[in-house]
Amino acid sequence: MNILLLVLLGLATYFIVKRSVADITKTPVWILWLAMMIPPFAWTGWIWVYGKNKPMPVVLMIGVFGISIFLYCWLIQRGRKDIKPPVLQSSDTAASQETANSDNGAAKVRPINKEEETQLRECFPWGVYYLQNLEFRPQAVICRGHLRTKPEVAYKTIRENIEAKFGDRFLIIFQQGFNSNPFFALVPNPQAHSDAKRNREVLTRPGLALGLLAATLFTTLLVGAQIAGVTRQAVESNSAVLLKGLPYALALMAILGIHEMGHYLTGRFYKLRTTLPYFIPVPFFPGTFGAFIQLRSLLPDRKALFDVGIAGPFAGFVATLPLLIWGLANSTVVPLSNKAVILNFDAFNPTFSLLLTLLSKLALGSALTAEKAIDLHPVAVAGFLGIIVTAFNLMPVGQLDGGHIVHAMFGQRQAASIAQIARFLLLIASLMPWLVGVSLIPPYYLYWAIFLFLIPISDEPALNDVSELDNQRDFWGLAALGLLLIVILPAPSFLIHLLNM
Repeated sequence: MNILLLVLLGLATYFIVKRSVADITKTPVWILWLAMMIPPFAWTGWIWVYGKNKPMPVVLMIGVFGISIFLYCWLIQRGRKDIKPPVLQSSDTAASQETANSDNGAAKVRPINKEEETQLRECFPWGVYYLQNLEFRPQAVICRGHLRTKPEVAYKTIRENIEAKFGDRFLIIFQQGFNSNPFFALVPNPQAHSDAKRNREVLTRPGLALGLLAATLFTTLLVGAQIAGVTRQAVESNSAVLLKGLPYALALMAILGIHEMGHYLTGRFYKLRTTLPYFIPVPFFPGTFGAFIQLRSLLPDRKALFDVGIAGPFAGFVATLPLLIWGLANSTVVPLSNKAVILNFDAFNPTFSLLLTLLSKLALGSALTAEKAIDLHPVAVAGFLGIIVTAFNLMPVGQLDGGHIVHAMFGQRQAASIAQIARFLLLIASLMPWLVGVSLIPPYYLYWAIFLFLIPISDEPALNDVSELDNQRDFWGLAALGLLLIVILPAPSFLIHLLNM
C-alpha cells in the first residue's frame, strides 16, 4: 500500500511540477521532481529499515521538509529564464499600420511611429524612472529602465504623463521583473472609447441576487431541519416543522453573506465595478456552496488588492465567532465514541483544530472532558462551517483570498512560490498517516490539497504591482495566515491533556 501511494504521489508531483514551473526555469523537471520527492523517499526508506512501528523522529522529519523546500526553491531561482527581447518592428512599417484585432478578437498594440516613440520616451523623467529601452511585443510595449524614486510616485507621474499624450489608448501596468528591476508595460485598453457602453452595463442585478438568496434560504432550511432531527415523514405531515431549520439557515447565510459583503463594500470603497453577492444553492448538505462576487475593474495597487482580499475572511470570521460560541454553549455533551469524527455532528470531537478546541472548552467548560464529545446545536454547525470556509479561503493560493493577501504582501512572483510550497506541504502532510503513520494534520485535508492543485497558483497583477504595503497591513496579513494555521492544525497533546479533553 505504501509503495502504491508513493508511486501515485510521484506521478502527481511530476505532472504538477511540469505544468506549473517548467516554463519559468531552465532547471530540468526531473531534478525539481527529485527535490520535491525527498520527504516521501526518506519516509519510505525509514519504514523499510525500521518498520512502521517506529516513527521517524520529528526533528529529522522537519529537517527533511526544510531541505526539500529550500532545494526546490533554489533550483527554480537558479534556472530562472530571462525574458527574450523581441525583434523591434520597422518604424516605417509601424507608421503605416492601424489598430487591429486578431482573428480571435484579442486586442493588439498598434505599433507606434518614431514621433510617438519620442513622445513616449518623454513620459519618463530621468529623475523618476530612467528609461533605457523599449520592447515591442504582440500585446504590449515594455518599457525597461531604473527606478529612481518611490514606486507609487513613479507610477502616478508616468501614468499621468502617458495619459496626457495618449489618452485612454493604453493601460499602464507597473510590475517587478525577473531581475528585480521594475518595468512598465503598456497594453491595449479594452475599455477605451467605450465609456457609454460600460456605463450602460448592468452589474447589480437585484432580481437575480434575491432569487438566489431565496433559493439558498430554502435549501439551507431543509438541511437545517435535518440537522435538527426533523424526518421526511414529519415534514410531509406538517410542513411547519421546517422552521426548526431556520437557526442553521440564518446563521450560515449570515456568515457567508457578511463574508462577501466585506469584499463588496471594500471594492465599492475603492470605486471598483463589482456585482452584488450571489449565493449558490444546492439540495444537499450543507445547503449552499457559498456566495461570490465578481470584480469588473482592475485593482489599482497592492494596497487595494490586500484590503479587498482580507476584508471577506475577517468580516466572515467576526460574524462566525459569536455564533459559534453561542452554538457551542447551547450544545450538549455526549459520551465519546468511535463515531466522534469531523462530520458527525451528533458526536463531534473538536481536537482536530486548535481553534475549535479552545472555543469548545471556553463555551462548555468542565462539562467537556476527555471522555466526552459534543452534540452540536444547528447554529454551532453553521459556525463550524463558517470557520472551515474562512480557513479554506485563507489558503495562500491563486485566486483565493489568501492568495491575494500573500501577493499583496510579497509580490506576485514570491506569492506563486508560496502557493506552490503550500500546496505540496498540505498534500504531503495529509498523506503522512499512510506513508509514515504520523499525523500532523487530519488526513481529510487531502481533499483540500487536491482541489488546490486544480487552481492556478497566480492571480492577476494590480496596475501598480510594485509598491509595497505598510507595516500595519503586513501585520494583519500575518494575523490572517496565523488564523489559518490555528484552524487547520490540531490541538497539541500537551494542551489536550492540560484542558482535560
